[in-house]
Amino acid sequence: MSATPATTTFLLDGRPVPFEPGQTIMQAVQAAGGYIPHLCHHADLPPIGSCKVCSVRIKGRLVASCTYPASAGLEVESEQDDINADRKRLIQMLFAEGNHHCPFCEKSGNCHLQALAYHLGMQDTHFVQVYPQHDVDASHPDVLLDRSRCVLCELCVRASRDIDGKSVFAMAGRGLQTHLIINSPSGQLKDSAIAVSDRAMSICPVGALMPKHQGFKVPIGERLYDHTDIAQRPEDT
Repeated sequence: MSATPATTTFLLDGRPVPFEPGQTIMQAVQAAGGYIPHLCHHADLPPIGSCKVCSVRIKGRLVASCTYPASAGLEVESEQDDINADRKRLIQMLFAEGNHHCPFCEKSGNCHLQALAYHLGMQDTHFVQVYPQHDVDASHPDVLLDRSRCVLCELCVRASRDIDGKSVFAMAGRGLQTHLIINSPSGQLKDSAIAVSDRAMSICPVGALMPKHQGFKVPIGERLYDHTDIAQRPEDT
C-alpha cells in the first residue's frame, strides 16, 4: 500500500494507508489494495457494521472498521493474534449455527465464509453443532434458497433494495429464530420479483442463494479461493 503525506494517512498494523475525506477505515484499506477480514460488508453497499468480523483496535478499543471514519494519524491494529482469535470464534459460531457441509456444497471454493475460515486457521467449529431445521425454497424455476446456510448478513436484503430496486428479501424473528423471508403473497420465491440476474443473487457470500441449472459450472480446483487466500483477492469482496 503506497503512502501519501502524513496528514492524509493512518497506520494499519504499522503501515501507512492513504484515505480521502469521508472514507471509513475499511473503504480506505480496500481502495489501497489491502484487506481486513469481513463478512456483512460489501464495497457496493453502505456499511451496517453488524457481523463484527471486521473489528479492529484503536486506542485499546474494538470498533467496526466498516463504519469507523478514517482520520489522520490513527493507529489501527487488525492482523493481531487476539483480534484474529475473536474473528475465528465468530466464524466458528456461524458454522455451528448453520448447516455448512463444505465438501458437498456447490459454493465450495467460492464461499466467503469458507475462505474466512481458512484465512483464520479454523480447524473445527469449537461449539456444539446446532443443526437447525430451516425450510428450503425451491419453488422458483431458476433460484434456490437454502435457509440453513444463511448467515444473516443481509447482503441480499440490501442489494435487492438498493441495487435491484425490488425489496425481495427481509429479516424476521429474533435470536436463533431470525430468518430470511420473501416479499411475496405466498412467501415463496416463485411469487416474488427475484431474477437469477439480480445483484442480490450474486452478492450472497455463502450457498444460501444459488442459481439452478449451473451446478459445478466452474470445476473444483478452479474456483476463487481454491489456491488463493481471501486476503490476496480483496477485489472479490
